[in-house]
Amino acid sequence: MKPINLKKLAQELNLSVATVSRALNDRYDISQGTKDRVRALANKLNYEPNPYASSLRRQKSKTIGVVIPEVANHFFSLAINGIEEVARHNNYHVLIYLTHEDYQRELAMARLLASGRVDGVLLSVASESADFAHLEFLRERGIPIVFFDRVYDEMPTAKVTTDDYESGYRATEHLLDAGCRTVAHLTVSQNLSISRRRKEGYIQALADRRIAYDESLVLVAQETKAQDIHQIQQLLTARPDVDGIFAAVESQATSSYEACRNLGRAIPEDIKIIGFSNLEIASLLQPALTTITQPAYSIGKEAAKILFQAISKNRVISPAQSLVLNSELVVRASTTRTP
Repeated sequence: MKPINLKKLAQELNLSVATVSRALNDRYDISQGTKDRVRALANKLNYEPNPYASSLRRQKSKTIGVVIPEVANHFFSLAINGIEEVARHNNYHVLIYLTHEDYQRELAMARLLASGRVDGVLLSVASESADFAHLEFLRERGIPIVFFDRVYDEMPTAKVTTDDYESGYRATEHLLDAGCRTVAHLTVSQNLSISRRRKEGYIQALADRRIAYDESLVLVAQETKAQDIHQIQQLLTARPDVDGIFAAVESQATSSYEACRNLGRAIPEDIKIIGFSNLEIASLLQPALTTITQPAYSIGKEAAKILFQAISKNRVISPAQSLVLNSELVVRASTTRTP
């Protein structure tokens, strides 16, 4: 007779493998009713745990995985610094995985991480990601996940983000207060929740000033910087009335500078620019760039704290542990009100 394994028990009970495993291990987060059902069937089918596999699961790798979409964005460099501080305090190593905004890379990395080489994962999703079954699979394998910045809203785990809607609203409001009347919005993706929230803040700020939302003024990031610059130039040529740009990511703000320079559009006299950015050189640009500055270091640090609490106490991470940290509007010369 073929030995009964966890997968077979899970199928019979219509539960996930992770739930069955936690029930058999008397985990606090599984109801008593579910534990009784699992144990009753396990006894009935003569289930015997694999002691070798169990010992492997108990063995810690002392490593966490950090999955990020890019390194050119200074936000992620700062976030990694915060993560590493907490990891060092817990005597853990950090493995960095870079998706380059590619869904297939993210999928492959999730499969790699599911092999048990890490004790937990901190993840910021790629802009191309629309299907997150690979991340659900990771969680079902018992690997704790905490999202930071770019999140998968539907997964019941902790997320550490910034106040994206409020910041999008504040950025747009600032441009309008500076005298802009036709504000373009540059976004990184239509899929990401942070992009949607920043865009929603932009739309609401326009509505509160009784300015109609115009979809043609919204540009989605391209694959390369050259393509980004080209599409911004096309917009500014087709719509010379655009007098403000709200860039939702760092790279689009700098691309806007180059596009304006190529077209001879003076900043801030002809057009004003604000961007989400943690660039240390923002104040050194000509003119200095007005930014929505995220608490990147704190976001990475707080996400890591939540993950290590789960690892050390062998507890499931709850959505209730999620945090929203406030970003800061830093006003510089690129949005100076001009006569």
